[in-house]
Amino acid sequence: MKLKYKNLRFGADALKVIEIANEIIADYQQQEFSLTLRQLYYQFVSRDLIPNADKEYDKLGSIIDRGRLAGLIDWEAIEDRTRIVRENSHWDSPSDIIDSAAASYKNDLWSSQKTRVQVWIEKDALVGVIEGICRQLDVACFSCRGYSSQSAMWRAAMRFRDYYRKHKQGTVILHLGDHDPSGVDMSRDIQDRLLLLSNNAPVEVKRIALTMAQVRMYNPPPNPAKITDSRATSYIEQYGNQSWELDALEPRTLVALVKNHVEALRDDRAYRKAYQKQEYDRRRLTAGAEQWDELDIKVEKEK
Repeated sequence: MKLKYKNLRFGADALKVIEIANEIIADYQQQEFSLTLRQLYYQFVSRDLIPNADKEYDKLGSIIDRGRLAGLIDWEAIEDRTRIVRENSHWDSPSDIIDSAAASYKNDLWSSQKTRVQVWIEKDALVGVIEGICRQLDVACFSCRGYSSQSAMWRAAMRFRDYYRKHKQGTVILHLGDHDPSGVDMSRDIQDRLLLLSNNAPVEVKRIALTMAQVRMYNPPPNPAKITDSRATSYIEQYGNQSWELDALEPRTLVALVKNHVEALRDDRAYRKAYQKQEYDRRRLTAGAEQWDELDIKVEKEK
């Protein structure tokens, strides 16, 4: 949706940036993805259109902001995934809430699995990329926001302990983070703290992105390694003086990584059986919504 709020003038260079941005946006929309500004920025960097520098990020952000105000860029194409309005749900009638319940009804499709899988991602801004596939696969996704708080880690450990006690399930966490001194160390930190807090319930952290193999495969634009990071020395010794951000990977690449790793850990036969029961229960709820008018008439007669 392009809406014009201001009459603004642009130079030829800025108009070219807006034209390229709209081409990238159209490609993402065709894949049913929206963009964060940072993801758009990395698309420009990966195409060698701008250098990978903070001032270039700020400059691009300014052009995009002005382009949206001038009605040249779709307002819905770029989103801020860290600022979300939360409000109550509302319905027009009781039958509507039954319809809604039927549409959102979910069984725990993993309760009969040997392994419980969750997807943890370093950055809150990227949760929107993987949330859809996680919902489709019925696995939880969690934004660590860097090194996760002790409170969040303890609550996670209690959930994993309960999975083991109730269902004899171990937990595998698929972790996605930047390839930089702290981002790499976070996978180790999650593993160590969860093993401590879960009273030795089986928990395995499997880092699925970013890895050096993926850096070589996808060639994302590098950043200088953060030498002020306390972990920089050991990181540079092992990987060199460059680092890479998860945001630079294409959304479809992240989605495919999650999908492939989750499905590799899943017993498909047990999953299909649980899914069939879910759909049967959902049809029962839908039938209840369809019969609401008859029930409403009966209640009126009994008054």
